[in-house]
Amino acid sequence: MSTLIGESEKLNLFSFTGKIKTLHLSWFAFFLTFVVWFNFAPLLASIQETLGLTGQQVKLLMILNVALTIPARILIGMLVDKFGPRITYSLLLAISGVLCMLFAYADSFEKMALYRFLLGFVGAGFVIGIRLVAEWFPAKQVGLAEGIYGGWGNFGSAAAAMTLPALALIFGGEEGWRHAIALTGVISLIYSFVFYAIVSNNPKGTTYFKPKQLGAMEVTSKGDFFLYCLMSAPLYLTLGLLVWKMSPVNLQFFTNIESLILYVALAVIYLYQILQIYRVNRGLFGPNAKLIPEVQRYQFRQVAILDLAYLGTFGSELAVISMLPLFFKDTFGLSQSTAGLLASGYAFMNLFARPGGGLISDKFGRKKTVLILMLGLAVGYGVMGMIDGSWPVALAVVIIMACSFFVQAGEGAVFGIIPLIKRRLTGQIAGMAGAYGNVGAVLFLTILSFVEPTVFFYTISVAAFITVILVFFFLEEPKGFIYEEQPDGSIEKIAVH
Repeated sequence: MSTLIGESEKLNLFSFTGKIKTLHLSWFAFFLTFVVWFNFAPLLASIQETLGLTGQQVKLLMILNVALTIPARILIGMLVDKFGPRITYSLLLAISGVLCMLFAYADSFEKMALYRFLLGFVGAGFVIGIRLVAEWFPAKQVGLAEGIYGGWGNFGSAAAAMTLPALALIFGGEEGWRHAIALTGVISLIYSFVFYAIVSNNPKGTTYFKPKQLGAMEVTSKGDFFLYCLMSAPLYLTLGLLVWKMSPVNLQFFTNIESLILYVALAVIYLYQILQIYRVNRGLFGPNAKLIPEVQRYQFRQVAILDLAYLGTFGSELAVISMLPLFFKDTFGLSQSTAGLLASGYAFMNLFARPGGGLISDKFGRKKTVLILMLGLAVGYGVMGMIDGSWPVALAVVIIMACSFFVQAGEGAVFGIIPLIKRRLTGQIAGMAGAYGNVGAVLFLTILSFVEPTVFFYTISVAAFITVILVFFFLEEPKGFIYEEQPDGSIEKIAVH
């Protein structure tokens, strides 16, 4: 994978100059955000013992860790489009590093819960690099480059699981886990200064296109306006689902009154978001409605379909990673360590599968790649639903690894298209798709809490088949050019093939 498609240009991943330097600095920033985001998971047993946490409190920490990520990815998408990846990523790394250290040395569950909730914001770092990589790489290379960024960065969660328990032992004592977690925050803080000092938003001599207004994504037709409003609703419904999980019906963290207040607050925020969408796009309405020139239009339905595709790919990945060790343990009667080792292969595929999906997308076409990989994902989960204790363990591992390839390659293929829709909106489009990935994780894990793993796998399979149909009929191959408006009002033609 050290060389790429294209007769005239090579992609040498062993270089550390120009766009390759930017790629390496970007994926490592994303890698650190995932280390910080998931650094407490492999140390939960030690944390629980030190603070005397109940099982319910541990579950709450896990929920709080992802709760803020959904709105954070939307917000970060807007900020990166407006202010650029350099300052946005640097601030995110610095703030997250400080919060991580505060979490590590928290002396009560209440403080720990607050800092874990705020650390959910670090999960939005992914969006920043998507825009940065898109600025530096030409269209024929952007799929592979985004795949490397996403796949190698995602590996941060696995790296945390493999290294932090041993690091906690090296620090020693009952609270060695605190120093291990705090160290990841220190590294994040230091790297924020490195990133700011070295990275540029875009190559010298090119234009960094910005949205005209903050607050919501620009759309180019009335129909797209209403579809945008509709597609925003699941983000708030999912947050409502998280409130329900913490209500007296489940984890009993909120009272009935507090839950009701939060439900009303989410409804009000959603209505406010609709007003923001209208404010940004009100030029489409009224007697003096402006007609967007054909060359500057894009179809929001492309964004909507890619949102659903990422819900099925990354959403299912997060959900399956959470339950797979226990699935192996219960299905085959394995020890906890053996089950965890076998399950880790699913996440390990990220190193190769996600870049592979981007590469295939670059070489053989965007729509065709998403279609084939989503179909493979649907079939893969369907077969996983058939696994039971009578299967050889080795065969089950092979099936799960094969399904994992389609899942993570599908993620790479989705983000091989996103930068080619509308350059100045890439952060916001990536943010919305990324948020839908978290929506999928919450949705699928909620379903799992009510059904057996077999039905859980079949549910993901059915959802993926529905997405396949939508991709086949409605997703369009990116056109040959994107037209973007320069600050002086002139139109620049940007090749995407």
